[in-house]
Amino acid sequence: MRTEQPKMIYLKDYQAPDYLIDETHLTFELFDDHSLVHAQLVMRRNPERGAGLPPLVLDGELMELLSVKLDDTDLTADQYQLAADSLTLQPRSDAFTVDTSVRIHPETNTALEGLYKSTGMFCTQCEAEGFRKITYYLDRPDVMSRFTTTLIADQQQYPILLSNGNPVGNGPQEDGRHWATWEDPFMKPAYLFALVAGDLWCVEDSFTTLSGRDVALRIYVEPENIDKCAHAMTSLKKSMRWDEEAYGREYDLDIFMIVAVNDFNMGAMENKGLNIFNSSAVLARAETATDAAHQRVEAIVAHEYFHNWSGNRVTCRDWFQLSLKEGFTVYRDAGFSADMHSPTVKRIQDVAYLRTHQFAEDAGPMAHAVRPDSFIEISNFYTLTVYEKGSEVVGMLHTLLGAEGFRKGSDLYFERHDGQAVTCDDFIRAMEDANGVELGQFKRWYSQAGTPRLQVSEQFDAQARTYSLTLRQSCPATPDKVEKLPFVIPVALGLLGANGQELPLRLADEASAVGTSRVLAVTEAEQTFTFVDIPEQPLPSLLRGFSAPVKLSFPYSRDQLMFLMQHDTDGFNRWDAGQQLSVQVLQEMIGQYQRGESLAMDSRLSTALASVLDNTELDPAMVAEMLSLPSEAYLAEISEVADVDAIHAAREFARKQLADGLFDALWARYQTHREVSKATAYVAEKEHFARRALQNIALSYLMLSGRPEVLAATLEQYDACDNMTERLTALAVLVNSPFEAEKARALQAFAEHFKDNPLVMDQWFSVQAASGLPGGLERVKALMQHPAFTLKNPNKVRALIGAFAGQNLINFHAADGSGYRFLADLVIELNALNPQIASRQLSPLTRWRKYDSKRQALMKAELERILASGPLSSDVYEVVSKSLA
Repeated sequence: MRTEQPKMIYLKDYQAPDYLIDETHLTFELFDDHSLVHAQLVMRRNPERGAGLPPLVLDGELMELLSVKLDDTDLTADQYQLAADSLTLQPRSDAFTVDTSVRIHPETNTALEGLYKSTGMFCTQCEAEGFRKITYYLDRPDVMSRFTTTLIADQQQYPILLSNGNPVGNGPQEDGRHWATWEDPFMKPAYLFALVAGDLWCVEDSFTTLSGRDVALRIYVEPENIDKCAHAMTSLKKSMRWDEEAYGREYDLDIFMIVAVNDFNMGAMENKGLNIFNSSAVLARAETATDAAHQRVEAIVAHEYFHNWSGNRVTCRDWFQLSLKEGFTVYRDAGFSADMHSPTVKRIQDVAYLRTHQFAEDAGPMAHAVRPDSFIEISNFYTLTVYEKGSEVVGMLHTLLGAEGFRKGSDLYFERHDGQAVTCDDFIRAMEDANGVELGQFKRWYSQAGTPRLQVSEQFDAQARTYSLTLRQSCPATPDKVEKLPFVIPVALGLLGANGQELPLRLADEASAVGTSRVLAVTEAEQTFTFVDIPEQPLPSLLRGFSAPVKLSFPYSRDQLMFLMQHDTDGFNRWDAGQQLSVQVLQEMIGQYQRGESLAMDSRLSTALASVLDNTELDPAMVAEMLSLPSEAYLAEISEVADVDAIHAAREFARKQLADGLFDALWARYQTHREVSKATAYVAEKEHFARRALQNIALSYLMLSGRPEVLAATLEQYDACDNMTERLTALAVLVNSPFEAEKARALQAFAEHFKDNPLVMDQWFSVQAASGLPGGLERVKALMQHPAFTLKNPNKVRALIGAFAGQNLINFHAADGSGYRFLADLVIELNALNPQIASRQLSPLTRWRKYDSKRQALMKAELERILASGPLSSDVYEVVSKSLA
């Protein structure tokens, strides 16, 4: 904890390291009450830094220095300087070795950074700056080294000893302990180091690369989870093949390992050859994991595997370049998931998440560019902007360059920078050089924060047969910058005639039409594009596939949106037209509520969704997405002042109206799909995901009718299904219903049946925490006393506290401020236990400016109370101070 104000770190101050580490030799002696780490660093002066021998400053925190040597000479205390966060030595020559021995305490490490224990196993998390809590080192991503690691531990307690690279030796010791040595032939920064020691079981398979090399694949888990690994293994093999075919990237070690860990701050970590996963991101079986969980496992396994090239073989020079590896790899895993399932549904889900959460981040106090200019604590910048918006930036490059041009650029990037630590500029330069283009203006996406706004107006000249679109771009002020220069915004579009057919597109300066769907590059603050040979007033289909992460404004009428829902050939825009129609209708009802009027829903919304339900040609997953109304969080995000009471009332009223008006169609769809489910064993494939998605959203609407036959169907689904997707949906429907006796029985039965499965119990917590029925805070407080809950486990915190504060707007934003006080109390407590998790729970309070003046005052007061609560971690201090600035 810090008592002084933490220091701001700036990108402009970056300097290359004075020294490099060619070889790192580590020996870990692991004991129950402490661990000893012996490190030998083979070092040299960085030739890029000129002559002279400046002091060597090694990073190190929370460890006891036992000894230090320089070139085999023991140093006395007056020959080095030891501070709370560093060890300083004076080298005597350009090439030298440093040996240190330290004592650390993994068994008391609740921050889950560096080396720590999780349910009896030793494991590591070194990204971003955890390695400095293991040993003294140059803990920065541009210092790359070859690692050799030896682990020594009690053989009975820790029979499995793992680290990065390939195994090169192992054996017993006379004292009941044993050792294993691993050697990683590839240069890597310290943040990619990993170690695991535990009593683990292994699922093993193999993969043959396109060049004919055999790679051993192993997933290590605790014994009780050995039956939940098959899906992750299948996902891994799919990922390896896809990366070879889509990007030409082949795996490079003899072995690839995944270890599932219960206590983990993130989803997973791409440590070279030894990926450490949050157990929630690797364990999946029909009875215990939902379809969404299966898809999440598949996506995260792919993401971490893809990092082997986009992050490991080519890594980032400094942490400001984080999106270089994360944004690019999110783009890669999204492409993989799209190919494995429905590209349109995947795009819809990604954009819905981006608009709701990343756009809110862009509009809040923690807004920052994809490549930020400064930070206090790098852990706070593992954000949706770096990941999701960073992915959108890469996607725009693909749109502008085309598939072939993008592949040429990525091939050149990997070839040119293999084994290097590079920058976002290097990535763009590879795209430029491979395609002979100039992307200087495009790079503003990396340096300018905020979500651009794109206003579009039209003009049709029937006599001249011309149709013009004028596009005006702007970007609101953010904490880092007021004035923004124009971006390059690729706008994919089509024009629809009165019969729904797409019109040929020829711009005024072109000799002939170029297809019926094309991309316009908007590069100026205001730009007009004129199409010729347009025989009738068209209806534009704009920003197809969400071709840029912007807020688009075009004056569509509700009838025009209904037309696009039925006729647009772009699946994403069909869905988006439905979302825009829903928003218009819901905002009208929000206004009615605020004026004290009786709520009345525009019947066109019901008519439009009825046509979607009747369209048996549509993918059921697409129908499910189109039936999903915009979330309360999204409606709050697009409001000038978010009135949570009015938003909740309007949305719930609309859901009830739709449930009543579409009951017969919903009931028919539900029964059809449920009958198939009863007759079919669970399969984790896209057609089955799609069927269950529509079945379950239909059930969530149907229960709003309160009819006895729906209650009976819900109870039948809960009791008779063979998978968690249907069971959890039935439970959630009951939890949000007025049927108290049935709800209580189902909750008790669920908890009793799954009490020994922590990940399933997390879902039980979330279902109750997210319920918008009255008394939400009291339910959450009661659940915190449940034996399955602990603040020391990040998954539990996210499942209960995160679900309540992030998803249950009506209860969290209670007018008396009780939800805010509750969250502030927990942040103060978590600050001492796990600063990373504490800072991430703060997000709902940081948006205090979005709400009415009374709620603003209450939320701001809680932020001020956190700031005044005593010594704060840099993680929490940065978020709170920026939120109040």
